[in-house]
Amino acid sequence: MSGKKAVIIGAGPAGLTAAYELLHRTDIKPVVYEMTSDIGGISKTVNYKGNRMDIGGHRFFSKSDRVMNWWLNIFPVQGAPSRDDLILKRKIPLSTKPGAPDPEKVDRLMLVRNRLSRIFFLRKFFDYPISLNLNTFSNLGIVKICKIGFSYIHVKVFPIRNEQSLEDFLINRFGKELYTIFFKDYTEKVWGVPCELISAGWGAQRIKGLSVTKALLHAVKQMVRKDTSIEQKDTETTLIEQFLYPKYGPGQMWEEVAEIVRQKGGEIYLQHEITGLTIQNNQVTSVEVSVGDEGKKEVVQADYFFSTMPIKDLIVSVQNGVPERVLEVASGLMYRDFITVGLLLKKLKIQNQTRQKTINNIVPDNWIYIQERDVRLGRLQIFNNWSSYMVKDPDTVWIGLEYFCNEGDELWSQSDEDFIRFAIQECASIHIIEESDVLDATIIRMPKTYPGYFGTYDRFQEIQDYIEKYTNLFLIGRNGMHKYNNQDHSMLTAMVAVDNIVAGEFSKENIWAVNTEEEYHEG
Repeated sequence: MSGKKAVIIGAGPAGLTAAYELLHRTDIKPVVYEMTSDIGGISKTVNYKGNRMDIGGHRFFSKSDRVMNWWLNIFPVQGAPSRDDLILKRKIPLSTKPGAPDPEKVDRLMLVRNRLSRIFFLRKFFDYPISLNLNTFSNLGIVKICKIGFSYIHVKVFPIRNEQSLEDFLINRFGKELYTIFFKDYTEKVWGVPCELISAGWGAQRIKGLSVTKALLHAVKQMVRKDTSIEQKDTETTLIEQFLYPKYGPGQMWEEVAEIVRQKGGEIYLQHEITGLTIQNNQVTSVEVSVGDEGKKEVVQADYFFSTMPIKDLIVSVQNGVPERVLEVASGLMYRDFITVGLLLKKLKIQNQTRQKTINNIVPDNWIYIQERDVRLGRLQIFNNWSSYMVKDPDTVWIGLEYFCNEGDELWSQSDEDFIRFAIQECASIHIIEESDVLDATIIRMPKTYPGYFGTYDRFQEIQDYIEKYTNLFLIGRNGMHKYNNQDHSMLTAMVAVDNIVAGEFSKENIWAVNTEEEYHEG
């Protein structure tokens, strides 16, 4: 393989993992082209005046030992309490390696974080996933609880036999009453379309193993014997108690990987957009690259090509011979876009209502799902609880207000000032903050954050079959495959693609099987 080159489109987790794997396992030189000025894709960390923002929230946890070991080969696990742990008097599992790093002295490391996410609905907190405990009974009342129970029993006896939509999928697992109260409105807020128009494949992709029964069994197991290992092999991903997190956010991991790639001889070019692919004899032979604001064009030849760019854009960029039906499917693929408003606050209005000790009496959640129907706000992150090192002044509260929208719609098109004002007013209207406590604010827009399981998605196999014949082209990552993958699954697609090159295997079936085969199931 000496002297060969691979073009990698995109410097997110999948693209950088592919580059890293090629350098460590082959003689192929990776050349990464990223259209933006940032490393990490949607896993980047934005630094605003010393306060760091995680776009979407990234727990570093995987059921795959391969991924977990890969991360820990880059950053070791903390070996002494962090300042958060000292404040909370929290014990952490210490690293077994001699001289494990102290978070106060070492920057490149993984913190061990406790996970808590809750639902905010009716101006109250509910467990996520929903638990039938005293808090839920008190918040909902006995009448609604009985309806939830009878509805769940009914669907267990008379399930929907042929799940056609996400609505069918969720009703079968939670009953119609629980689906209506806690899933329907929030899911439609996230995706902007009714649940009956979303493919059941989304549920299979994201919450395939979760159910009321598993949630209850998990709760009982945790009362009897708490799983304190970071691996949590027997725990549903949605129910994990702990996860790892880079000291300064997920972008720190990918900036470190990018530096390793450069040191090992790989190349990474920012503000370089792929605008064309040339195909000959079932092989990609070159890409056309548009450089910077001036739009200067370059043609780059290579032996292998990895794409993490939205597959909709990739298909359009192929410069010769794409069948009309494939173009039709590609043009009909849909995405959901994402806006985060970062707010720096004196304090939160909403008070900690848990028994556990917290930092500065901030509610202990990593993120909160905003179920309220009278606001567009979808989710709220509290960056202090991901890592206090993300916040410049630990006496302030640094949060992210997350909105789901479509590029060009009325939310997306607002000016920065108007949107920030709108977001602050929404958050104040549901009594989470006081407007007078806002110290500073910023806004980040991320297009094509979530590939949609609607539009022409039901014909996606036509695109997959078309791409399959190009033996040296590998689609990897979330947007590259139009699959709502987690970070670890995106990394695994890159690893498996490199496995195939090393083995001389040209089939892509095992790449598409990541997060569908039992080995990779979240459940």
